[in-house]
Amino acid sequence: MGNYGFIKVAAAIPQVKVSDCTWNTNQIESLVAQADGKGVEIICFPELAITGYTCADLFLQQQLLESCENALFRLLDVTRSFNIIIIVGLPVRINSTLLNAAAVIQKGKILGIVPKSFIPNYREFYEKRWFASGATLNTTVTICAQSVPVSPHLQFRTANCAFGIEICEDLWAPIPPSSTLALQGADIIFNLSATDEVVSKHQYLCSLIAQQSARCISGYVYSSCGFGESSQDLVFAGNGMIYENGKLIAEGRRFNMKEQLIISEIDVEYLRSARQANTTFADNQLMANAQQPTIIEAVAYDAWDTKPTLIRPIDPSPFVPKGDLLDQRCDEIFAIQVAGLAKRIDHINAKTLVIGISGGLDSTLALLVAAKTMDKLGRSRKDIIAITMPGFGTTDRTYNNALSLMRSLGVTLREISIREACIQHFNDIGHDLNIHDVTYENSQARERTQILMDVANQEGGIVVGTGDLSELALGWATYNGDHMSNYGVNCSIPKTLVRHLVKWVAQTSVDESSKATLLDIVDTPISPELIPADENGQIKQKTEDLVGPYELHDFFLYHFMRNAFTPAKINFLAQQAFRGIYDDETIMKWLHTFIRRFFSQQFKRSCVPDGPKVGSVSLSPRGDWRMPSDAIAAEWLKNLDEVSSALPLFS
Repeated sequence: MGNYGFIKVAAAIPQVKVSDCTWNTNQIESLVAQADGKGVEIICFPELAITGYTCADLFLQQQLLESCENALFRLLDVTRSFNIIIIVGLPVRINSTLLNAAAVIQKGKILGIVPKSFIPNYREFYEKRWFASGATLNTTVTICAQSVPVSPHLQFRTANCAFGIEICEDLWAPIPPSSTLALQGADIIFNLSATDEVVSKHQYLCSLIAQQSARCISGYVYSSCGFGESSQDLVFAGNGMIYENGKLIAEGRRFNMKEQLIISEIDVEYLRSARQANTTFADNQLMANAQQPTIIEAVAYDAWDTKPTLIRPIDPSPFVPKGDLLDQRCDEIFAIQVAGLAKRIDHINAKTLVIGISGGLDSTLALLVAAKTMDKLGRSRKDIIAITMPGFGTTDRTYNNALSLMRSLGVTLREISIREACIQHFNDIGHDLNIHDVTYENSQARERTQILMDVANQEGGIVVGTGDLSELALGWATYNGDHMSNYGVNCSIPKTLVRHLVKWVAQTSVDESSKATLLDIVDTPISPELIPADENGQIKQKTEDLVGPYELHDFFLYHFMRNAFTPAKINFLAQQAFRGIYDDETIMKWLHTFIRRFFSQQFKRSCVPDGPKVGSVSLSPRGDWRMPSDAIAAEWLKNLDEVSSALPLFS
């Protein structure tokens, strides 16, 4: 090879506007021109780059698909003068089927279309709602007046290299298409992706790409969408990486709000030499289509008695990072929250952020995220309007902490008492001020939300929600009160993690005065403060006395959602994890409460505001969790009742 075997490649991450094919194509063209000027031979764009990945049901709209085809026509015309090979993601219609696909383009010609083989339809992904698998396709179709081959098995060859393509989820399959492509001779694999950010996913992704490029003895170019994708429920940070036989040779910067072009050279000559020396690779090429698994039947061995115990430890706080991971994970979580809020601000050109500050954990975290977001956007923290709204149950401790925090962060501070407005409201509806029932409590929550919404209208802003994942799971929010906002930054962060995040910020990112305030907030009992304080001015209404300890509920939530365990198994695991902290009866009581409330409060989750998914558990009705509001909990409670009637699991 005249180039000594080096192939210059690029992973491109353009800015995107969801469903604006014309704008997106402009960004693609600009990056192609830059890459061509730098001598790049092959450039790869993210999954569905022409439309944006997060179009959701707009993918079913004729207008979007026609706009996409027009954009492709234009891209073909523009690239006639370039030698560079372009790999770009887009939806492709074949008869009545819609494919999530990659188009390979050079000098105005579509060389081929590679469809996505594995269509994810779990957790936050619902791609089968719009796209069909192209795993078995091997056909020719007319696209943009050109006859084009369509197959996931296409291999593209130049004078200097051969390459194949897989799309996002394909890499996560037990046998990725890239394995077959490599065995068939592909030197480089290009992956067009849309990888959302959740805690620890990035590290796993990097290890996955490293292992796959090493296993295939190949180059691997990975391009995933970034800033501009909808942050309604997810955040996309823009992953651009280039690997060579297990080694990272170039990467972009995650959470960058600008376009990126990650360029490096892959040594194809080295890869071919390594394959030649690796006899296992050659043997696998011969056996790839012939080997079938041999099934060995085994008899299950049941060693459990009537009082089973576990040797392995069960983590009582599955949502909370441990040890050396704490700083890294907290930083990543915070970055996801900030990126989500920044996109929403950018999208609607919000002049201000409006947040209600109670002096409690959730509003504190939301305010810290808002402050960091404004810093990242280069805007004044004075554009954050933080409002404390003392009511009948507000204590001096939370009130003073709220004021201290707002002052130390340098935001715009307002104080608006809700007492007189609520008294007027009680008079209007004929409610006795001395009856501290649900009407008394919820009226206060809704009055606070009305103030926030109206101030946001007044100031050209949005209301930043403060509610967390644990409250969503239990329905511990006033419908159309604290339940509602314009964007909820804490919506997928459980209460136990909120506490750790606030503590982490206190210990790593603020001055001593702010640190003292934050640590006192961490130590304050969790309360909605809707009932008057006791005779000593202390919090009388403690949430965990009413609904149970959040450390238990977060444990239940994790294993219910993440693992889909039965109540009986969750109970067993909780007894193992919390042995010596809670007795069996207490665990059973609060697990019963969790199940009952989780089912009965779904109606609140069915209409929650937008907000970013952060971890492996989310309750967004648009993403991970679609549940009817009138589902019955009877079978789950029956399963738990059967446990309670049996012998205790631990003596």
